[in-house]
Amino acid sequence: MFRREYLYSLGATLGSVALQGMLQHELNASPADDAKQPHHTPRAKRCIFLTMEGGPSQIDTFDPKPKLKELHLKEFQRSGERISAMASGKRYYVQSPFSFTQHGESGAWMSEKWQHLSKVADKLCFYRGLQAESINHPTALYHINCGNRFGGDPAVGAWANYGLGTLNENLPGFVVMPDLSFPQGGAANWGNGFLPAQYQATALRPQGSPILNLTPPKGITKEHQRANLDLLGALNNKHMQKHPQADLLAARLDSFELAFRMQDDVKQVLDLGHEKAQTIEEYGLKDKATAKFGKKCLYARRLLEHGVRFVQLYASTWDSHDYIERAHGKLINAVDRPIAALIQDLDQRGLLEDTLVVWCGEFGRSPDNGVRGGIAYGRDHNAKAMCVWMAGGGVKAGQTVGATDELGDEAVECVHPIRDLHVTLLNLLGLDDNRLTFFHAGRFKQLSQFGGKVIKELLA
Repeated sequence: MFRREYLYSLGATLGSVALQGMLQHELNASPADDAKQPHHTPRAKRCIFLTMEGGPSQIDTFDPKPKLKELHLKEFQRSGERISAMASGKRYYVQSPFSFTQHGESGAWMSEKWQHLSKVADKLCFYRGLQAESINHPTALYHINCGNRFGGDPAVGAWANYGLGTLNENLPGFVVMPDLSFPQGGAANWGNGFLPAQYQATALRPQGSPILNLTPPKGITKEHQRANLDLLGALNNKHMQKHPQADLLAARLDSFELAFRMQDDVKQVLDLGHEKAQTIEEYGLKDKATAKFGKKCLYARRLLEHGVRFVQLYASTWDSHDYIERAHGKLINAVDRPIAALIQDLDQRGLLEDTLVVWCGEFGRSPDNGVRGGIAYGRDHNAKAMCVWMAGGGVKAGQTVGATDELGDEAVECVHPIRDLHVTLLNLLGLDDNRLTFFHAGRFKQLSQFGGKVIKELLA
């Protein structure tokens, strides 16, 4: 087995975290080296990608459509390639069950459920012109995460990691925090694709220890570990002198050393014991409804502080085909307070200015749906209208860019595909999508697949 294949098989423990730094040193002569400096002056040094898996409804979050109130439960006809199996039978217009209010000096529209995020409205830039290309969850998730609807390509975070590297060699450059149930498409949503393996994300476990084997067995001190590693190294180095091509042995030694060094760093980052009680309260860790996502948000801030370049957080089950009021109401409540706390915390610590925060799903939702049981109103998938918001890192704070039609069915102003959003994110991080390439399968490949445009209206 080749050395790189062995490293890739280390598994989802501390060894998989050690793999990131280990391969970084192994591939010093790789094409990635020339890309460790940004292509131009970056607006953001790091990124937090808040992924609302399942497709949040723009109509019930940040894009009010009063026209639907007068059309509520009137029959709606949909035709063309956008129709799906779920759209069979009679369809009806569905008004939002939530009222909307404008907030801040910017007058940003938010539904009533965003009680905490509304307090930082002027820090946000809402974009209503984005369009996806798929109405199926797996392909749409691959697209928003990897730029390719069919999977197998590097994730956005992997590209950022490849282009810029980590700011702390003892921690990975790309960390993801999924829910217990992985998003459709699984770990390929944060994989390295055809890039070298060290650029994949390190996933933190949602239950139990975030990373396995962080703590040595009882009775084993750091001195014991150091002595064992020194002895092992001395014996193996003698063997390597006789067999200088023993890459597999060298890989083992490197992995042991890096895992040893990382025990302190990783534990320090993930130890919330030193956080102030007020901070724990603000992130919602004492409330069962918000504790899970609140912990992810607090971890994200701490990871960024310690040099991780790209952090992705998942909040799942936004696929509200019925009972939109109950389903979306509960989901918004779970993320509202933690996200607002994250924005405020980054701002107070002086990190928001050069940290890009992105909130999005894989597509939007339709203004219509079938009627189940007479009152179970929900929404179908909709690739032609979705809302994204961004904060910090060079975006135009306190602005709403783009628009959808009066029903929220299709973007009609400042319309751009997902590849343009990706190009814009890279641009804010100081990277040029046309120069951030990797030679694979006979051609140079890039995140946007075949090029895209920066959405200049989003830039400060």
